[in-house]
Amino acid sequence: MGPVNHLEEVVLDLERHSAEKGWDAAPSLYALVRSGELRRAEPGLADQLPADPDALVPVEQDALPEPDDLEKALAGIVWPDTVDGCALVLERVVLPSDVEAEIPGDAAEAQAFVGSHPAREDVRMVIGVLRGGARLSAIRMRSHDNEDEVLTGPDLVRAFPEALAATLEPEGEPTEG
Repeated sequence: MGPVNHLEEVVLDLERHSAEKGWDAAPSLYALVRSGELRRAEPGLADQLPADPDALVPVEQDALPEPDDLEKALAGIVWPDTVDGCALVLERVVLPSDVEAEIPGDAAEAQAFVGSHPAREDVRMVIGVLRGGARLSAIRMRSHDNEDEVLTGPDLVRAFPEALAATLEPEGEPTEG
């Protein structure tokens, strides 16, 4: 199983886990660590980890700030080399692209506009990235809250994959993307 397949497995597992917890949850951030690395670092956990040493294990991090400060918080994170990737789970309200031009420029007005628009859609996104550049997102819409209707792909979400990839780079090195 290649790195993208391991990434797909962990992203979909995180999406299912988030769905079990329900909607209106705070954002959550996970370090993605290879099972073999965790076995070496935490031998007492060996019986709880996947047998495949290359399997990615999500390790939930401390609570994140409010969603408005999320990108700023991510900009301050640098993972150690033992972390192979990271994943972010968050909910957003989205509108169809043809409505974007109608959104007011003022932040408070824009929030009120989006929150009350009849075409709004609540979505849960799980975005995973690996040091090697692999990316995958899973999106579940509240109006289609069914595991069979979860969308997946590397380019479904803008901005957050780049912000997550930047957390995996040593300080001072730009990310490609």
